[in-house]
Amino acid sequence: MLTQGTQLLDVANSHNFAVPAFNISDYAMFKGVMEISEELDAPVIIAIHPDEYSHVGRAFMYAVRQRAYESSVPVTIHWDHGADHDQFLTAAQVGFTSMMIDASLEEFDRNVEITSQVVRSAHVLGIPVEGELGTIGKLDEEAEQGASEIIYTRPEDAVRFVELTQVDSLAIAIGTSHGLYPSSLRPELKQELLSQIKEALRIPLVLHGGSNNPDEEIAEAVRRGVNKINISSDIKAAYHQRMREVLADPKVREPNTIQPASLDAMKEVAAHKIDLFQAAGKAKLY
Repeated sequence: MLTQGTQLLDVANSHNFAVPAFNISDYAMFKGVMEISEELDAPVIIAIHPDEYSHVGRAFMYAVRQRAYESSVPVTIHWDHGADHDQFLTAAQVGFTSMMIDASLEEFDRNVEITSQVVRSAHVLGIPVEGELGTIGKLDEEAEQGASEIIYTRPEDAVRFVELTQVDSLAIAIGTSHGLYPSSLRPELKQELLSQIKEALRIPLVLHGGSNNPDEEIAEAVRRGVNKINISSDIKAAYHQRMREVLADPKVREPNTIQPASLDAMKEVAAHKIDLFQAAGKAKLY
């Protein structure tokens, strides 16, 4: 069932689990994410950022909405890392049920100004908005935007930001980065900082850059109050690596020969994330 974003995250917040937000960039990936979410009876967020939207196009969204309507689990369609008010208008027109506005690379006051403008318009239409405060790192050129240096979210700034913007959820910076971590770099999340922010806000908190982090750190972040975790690089890497292996056979050309193995690899990773986030079986709560 197609579900408004606030409803999806409020339940997760009340029951202390995190909903996976899987970034998809073609229909096969979308289909695979929906199948594994239904198999595990887990709510799911279908996340599409502007670059992905430029690839799949407007007509694609009608198929996504129809599949979401028909689903046996709650589904939110989320515009990820929106940059400005114009992108909000596009998201609203094509049927997204959740919106992120990311002005985190701007100064605090400018971030508030940009985010507030989107919140005012979105709330008129009943669309919830996720903001971001602090900076997420960026590990490679294939990843979403990020900063060369992580600026951690301060609890007092988070309280002020939410009061000024009235965002429905907040993406915070506690040590993650977009992309895949090289073997030489081990991320370490500031869990106590997360607890302080959650205690100060008590609204759904979001973790970006959730791919490739140690499972024990992600599980602890969920226990401490993260309610949405974005997964993009992990599932895309699994999907396309298996596809490269299949395509090594020059005789292969049909989708039903190429894609099933790729989707199985992706779904294995997605299933692991769903279990890790404590989201399996939680569709019954909606």
